Amino acid sequence: MIDEIDGGVEPTTPVWAAFGDLMSVLLGIFVLILVCVIGVQLQLSAKLQQAVKERQLEAARRHALEQALAGPLAAGRVTLVNGHIGISGSLLFALNSDQLQPQGRDILKSLAGPLSAYLHDHDEMLMVSGFADDRQVREGNRRFADNWELSAKRSLTVTRALIDEGIPASSVFAAAFGSEQPVSSNSDDVGRAKNRRVEIAPVPRPSKATSMSHE
Repeated sequence: MIDEIDGGVEPTTPVWAAFGDLMSVLLGIFVLILVCVIGVQLQLSAKLQQAVKERQLEAARRHALEQALAGPLAAGRVTLVNGHIGISGSLLFALNSDQLQPQGRDILKSLAGPLSAYLHDHDEMLMVSGFADDRQVREGNRRFADNWELSAKRSLTVTRALIDEGIPASSVFAAAFGSEQPVSSNSDDVGRAKNRRVEIAPVPRPSKATSMSHE
């Protein structure tokens, strides 16, 4: 009789053992989440430190450029905005011309020394950019097809003048933007005069790896 009663009862898993297994799983999940959160925080911290470092380097670079150009800036011959040295096109060239005027050559002479000293201490290059207003080249002027060509010729003229004044040819290059990036309205003569300009800006040298990838 007792054997029959005992035989009818099925063994069950203790409640505490099941509870322990559940807690182990929950603890594992918690640890996994904690590790992920810490990993994300470390990545964000590293990115923040890198961003701060880059800003500090950029601020130091601009300060060094301001110091190098203290003379020309004080004389009001050039402007320096966000690391871009601006020169009015009317100081450099006559209207619709790419031939340097005497005062334009004098300005570039005053810049060549400070820029050479700056490049000596920084692994950078100078990008010389030409800009134009939105008016088309005067009719009858067969030297330039359009404002793109005029801005390109002017940037090349300034680039060659800087090389003549001692800037290494390997440290300067020309770029043209036509009328595509105005800094003022083209609705009046004052605005158009501001848009006719040449800018000189230090830029990082391309790395060897980047150069090889384009070959």
